Amino acid sequence: MSHSVNTSEKIAVIVPAAGVGSRMQADLPKQYLTLHGKTILEHTVARMFEHPQVAFVVVAIGDQDPYFDSLSLAKDPRVVRVAGGKERADSVLSGLSYLAQHHPDIDWVMVHDAARPCVAVSDMDRLIQHCLPHGVGGLLASPVRDTMKRGNGQQQVESTVDRNDLWHALTPQMFRLGELNRALEQALKQQVAITDEASAMEWAGEAPLLVTGRADNIKITQPEDLALAEFYLQRDLNKERE
Repeated sequence: MSHSVNTSEKIAVIVPAAGVGSRMQADLPKQYLTLHGKTILEHTVARMFEHPQVAFVVVAIGDQDPYFDSLSLAKDPRVVRVAGGKERADSVLSGLSYLAQHHPDIDWVMVHDAARPCVAVSDMDRLIQHCLPHGVGGLLASPVRDTMKRGNGQQQVESTVDRNDLWHALTPQMFRLGELNRALEQALKQQVAITDEASAMEWAGEAPLLVTGRADNIKITQPEDLALAEFYLQRDLNKERE
């Protein structure tokens, strides 16, 4: 299926941010840790708005979250808070439901991890340009560079996996609102393990595009990731000042 590219088409972004980030060993969820005077979530949402086709961002927040309302984001008219769920897919569905109800004109949605503040706007642009004419959609991904090992469940190597055409799935991932909604709902009903939006679309029989993205689009999950994200964000700030 081929479609003409509409470079003015408005796109919504859903940011699932209901997780607690237990691997960070921090006393608050990782999206609220601070880098360069702003929370990771604020950096992430600000980066989304750097792309001219992003109309607004829907942030899925846990009901018991005491932090979001104190951020300036909460007062930004382009940012909408919806109730996040127990699993990522629940949070994304909550965002899709809001969009279908309040913005029926929005056809395409990007879903982006709250803890990926370093995504390049040029990567977002490449994803959009590839997905709009494709019809199904796709995701940013980076080719695996390291030798891959499969373990045997006892911290020993069972085999070496051929890394040819293996990819690290990144975000944003971009799909048509209605099709993503159907795929997620049906997969959850069948109790299929859904780790990202692309896996729901794959389960629905689609073949999402792999759009090569930069490897510095890291997800902050471990304490040591903070220093790396801080470095990348500082580098980007320095570029803006040049």
